[in-house]
This record gives sequence, structure tokens and C-alpha cells, in this order.
Amino acid sequence: MKFQIHRGTKHYGADTVFENIQFEIRNTEKVAIVGRNGCGKTTLLKIIAKEEELDAGEIHQENGVRIGYLAQTTFQDETHSVEEELKTAFTSIHELETKLAQLTAQMADDHSEELLNKYADVQSRFEEMGGYTWESEMRSVFTKFGFQEEMLKRTLDTFSGGQKTRIAFVKLLLSKSDILLLDEPTNHLDLETIEWLEGYVKRYPKAVVLVSHDRMFLDDVCDVVYELEYGVMRRYPGNYSNYVETKKSDIERQKSAYARQQKEIQRMEDLIEKFRYKKNKAAFAQSKIKYLDRMERIDDPKSDDQTFHARFTPRIKGGKRVLEVKDLTIGYDKPLCTVNLEILQGQKIAVLGPNGKGKSTFVKTIMNQIPALSGSFLYGHQIEPGYFDQELAQFHSTNTVLEEIWQEYSDLTRTEVRTALGCFLFSGDDVFKTVDVLSGGEKVRLSFVRLMLNQPNFLVLDEPTNHLDLAGKEALEESLRNYEGTMLFVSHDRYFISQLATAILVIDEDGAAYYPLTYREYMDRNQPAADKNSHKVKIEEKHSEPKKTVNIGREVKKLETQIAQLEEEITALRELRFDPEYYHDYQKMQELDDKIDDVNNEIENRMALWETYSEQLG
Repeated sequence: MKFQIHRGTKHYGADTVFENIQFEIRNTEKVAIVGRNGCGKTTLLKIIAKEEELDAGEIHQENGVRIGYLAQTTFQDETHSVEEELKTAFTSIHELETKLAQLTAQMADDHSEELLNKYADVQSRFEEMGGYTWESEMRSVFTKFGFQEEMLKRTLDTFSGGQKTRIAFVKLLLSKSDILLLDEPTNHLDLETIEWLEGYVKRYPKAVVLVSHDRMFLDDVCDVVYELEYGVMRRYPGNYSNYVETKKSDIERQKSAYARQQKEIQRMEDLIEKFRYKKNKAAFAQSKIKYLDRMERIDDPKSDDQTFHARFTPRIKGGKRVLEVKDLTIGYDKPLCTVNLEILQGQKIAVLGPNGKGKSTFVKTIMNQIPALSGSFLYGHQIEPGYFDQELAQFHSTNTVLEEIWQEYSDLTRTEVRTALGCFLFSGDDVFKTVDVLSGGEKVRLSFVRLMLNQPNFLVLDEPTNHLDLAGKEALEESLRNYEGTMLFVSHDRYFISQLATAILVIDEDGAAYYPLTYREYMDRNQPAADKNSHKVKIEEKHSEPKKTVNIGREVKKLETQIAQLEEEITALRELRFDPEYYHDYQKMQELDDKIDDVNNEIENRMALWETYSEQLG
């Protein structure tokens, strides 16, 4: 056991954050802490990192355990170059390197077995800690977070706040702490980086404790979940999906046991009432009273499942053609890409791609927030767009929540406004809070109130799940799944995308490409960059007709066998991405990615031929 909190309690003023909790980190466990916003998850991380203290309870940890946590104050001296700063994560390796040099110098005159053994021991530790691979690992991790290798020479003060946070994250990963504490590690990362980080954390050779609202990340990485709810902590072995199912079963089982016990208690009380005043049955009644007094009462199970219940309903249906985009070049001081797209009624299109390549710029352009560089876009007949922007959602106002909505929708009655606010959990005195004091999540919910009342038939959403907790994300998914209008949305939440998207628009360094696929279909195809055109809309790849002399049935079976073998090969190759020999070596990783692309191309070619032959078979 690396770390343990025994009967831990934490208060903030009169409020109890959690009480008498038990928490453990064992060996190389990947531990997730889940719960509502404000339940104490980040507070617990700070206690583990020794930034805060328990009010009661005990902490036990192994001697010499190093704990890494992404602190708010990231760098002490921002005149250092990135390379200088990242090198400090390898201080232990540099110390061993110095020691090896000293021992080498000593061995010129001293050939004793004792000195040779000492050298061998230091060299073994040097190799084990990555003494020969730390530079390639530093470059590999740095570039995986969206930086160019030449940026290592730039000083820290030349980067934006968000970039500095990512550099600090790189340094944290490179530090190889015994316990790595990650608070919302996927925030502001693009999908490619999230997938890489997922593999890195999964294969991290030591313990990781993470707080995240990314359900797919939790599913793929963690092997134990701790839930904080109503100040109580519960441990669930397994990943996030297992936790959800187990908790649901536990609550149902406890509800059933509680109902049975209440029925039994009522039966006993009826018997007592019936016989307690009868002389020949008084002893019987007394025995039942004692039995009830000794009974261990089952608590009425409660779960913090309160969430918003909204219905986004278009005011009018609108025309079949929702938006036509023709040769639309987007960007600010220079072009980012050119988009051609036709959106039809009822589609739900997810916009994917690396950060900084134009996803939000495209959305802002079609919403007339910024001008197009060239080209055009045209909305269809009676199309009424509704826009959610992650930045605009963080608005400021001295109005109360009630005033903020009522001023904008003055034709509604007070009851109608309060009902709309209630749909998004603004009830009771919450409606009299001023907008300025709302949390990020509350401001997002208030933006959704406006969006719901506007009744658009075309929703354009830029990162709508930011600042929402897990329950909030699931509620929003449910609302949007039932939405009968059209949607275009930017998101880095893979689970959210997989639940809603009926098509994908990818904007990356190669431009913009549209795929009429669900997210899972798009990922299954795992299209290499060199072969993107093979599935773009309006681009058809012609395959030669099979010769009539070919035994088509036999060819189909042969292709199925070959495809299965290639899929096994690509699975094995993908696994190598998480092997230290590869993710520590930037060059080897590049070669591996090229090999994966080649096998992917081979699968695509054989699949295309298989489809052609299968059509011939009818």
C-alpha cells in the first residue's frame, strides 16, 4: 500500500466536505475519484499532495514516496527555456550520470571488486530510470502535446497561459512520480492528444489518481473508482462502466431490502399494538418490542441523482436544406482551411480535429462572429440557429438569475420563467443569486436556459460539456438525443460524440473533410492521413470489375481471412505504442506510426475489394 487515509474528515467552516472516509492507493493502481461538482474531489487531491490538511483522521504512506501534482503556480522562473525547465524533471538521472563519471575516473587507478560492484549498481539504476532514453522521451512527450520540437528552445514567458499549463503537464509526466495526481487532465486537449495520454497513463509504471469528467478516459484507464457522495466515500473495483452498473445494482438491492424491512417493521408494530394490552399476550408483545429495538435498521438508500431535465424544441421545422457552405475559407490573419459542406435537416454533425486548426473558427464564421476570408455560406428557408459558445457562456452580470432571463424574455410570466430555470436546477433561492457569483457549470446551465427558450431548429454548439459534471453531461446527452432539429457541435468528449453524432466533419492540417459516419464507424476505419479521400463525400473510388473467370465465393473467403489477419497485426502494432521502447523513442514511434498506416491502407484496399466481390455475389 503506497498511501492511505484512515477515517479522514474535512470541513470548510460549518460545511462538512467528507467525514470518516477510507481511501487507499495500492501498488500501480489507476484510481478515479468521481462525484458531483463541489463534492470535494479536488480537495482530496490537495490533501494527498499535502497542499491542504485533514481536520481529523490519519494519513499513512510508504517512506520516500514521491507525489506529483499539477500546481496552480507552474514555474518559478519564466526566463528559463522549456528545455531547461523540462530537464529539471530528470534531476535524479543527472545526479546518477555525475556519479557514473566520478566512478569511471576512480576506476582508472582503482580496479577493486568493490568499486566495480558499486559502478554496476549505479549503472543499473541509471538504465532503469531511463538514463539513455530521457532526451528522446522528453521530445516525444513534448511534441505529443501539440508543440513543435524547436519550441524547446523558447523561454517560458513567450507562451500563453494555456500553453504553460500544457508544458507543466509534460514536466509532471516526465517526473515519474510514485503517485501521479491528475485533475481534469483531458481539459483543453484535442482528441489525438487525449488518446495518446490515455495510453501513456494506462501504461504508466506507477500509481495514478485522477479526477475527470471524460467517461471514455475513465473507462479505458482506471481499475478502481472511489465515489464521493453526501460526504461519504465508497470504493468500486473496476472501471467507470463497472462502477455505474454496480452502483445501480447496489441501490436497487438496498431499496428492495429497505422496503422488505419496513414491511416487517410495520407487521411487528401491528402485532405489538394488537397484543400489548392483553394480559396473556403482554410478554409476547414485549419480546417483539425488544426485537425491534435490537434490529439493525437499513437506511433508506439515497443517491445524488438530481440533474436537469430539459427539452429543446424547435419553434418551426424549417426547410430541408439547413446550411450550404461553398469554398468558405476561414481564419484570422491567415487562412486555416477551406470548407465545403451541405447540412440537411435532422443531421447531428460533430466537428473534430487538432486544436488550433479551425474548429471553433469555422463555427464562429458561420455564426457571423468573425468574417470569412473568402467563399460563402447560406442558411436554408426558415432556419433559426441557436448558438452556444464556451467563452460567451462565462458571462458577467449583476442581475439575479431570474432578472437575467426575465429581461430577455419579458413576454413570459414569472411562473414560466421559474419553470424554465427549474428545468436546469435553478430553484428556490437559487434564482436570486447574482450571475457574477455563479460557478462555471451554473453559467453553462443558464446559457442552456436561454437556448431552450429561443427554440432554434439548428443548434450550433462549441464545447457544450465543458464545466458540466458527469450527471450534467448525461442529462445534456439525453436532451439533445431527443432534439428533433439539426445540430453542428464541436467537442473533445468522445463519449458525448459517440452518443450523438450521425456524421463527422474533420478539420486538420490537411483541410476539411466530411464523413457520413457515426463516431464509432469513423474510429473503426481509423483512416490514415494519406488515404483520407477514399471516404469523402462526393469522391468515389472506382474498383475494377472482377473477372468472370474468378471464383468469387472463394475470393470473398480468402479476403475475409486476410482482413482478419491484418486486423490482428494492427492490434499488435497499436499495443506497441504503449511499450516504453517506443514511447520513449520519438524516431521509433514515427516508424511504428508509418507501419500502422501501411497496414491500415492494406486493410482498406482488401475491404474495398471484398465489398465489390460481395456485391457480385448478390
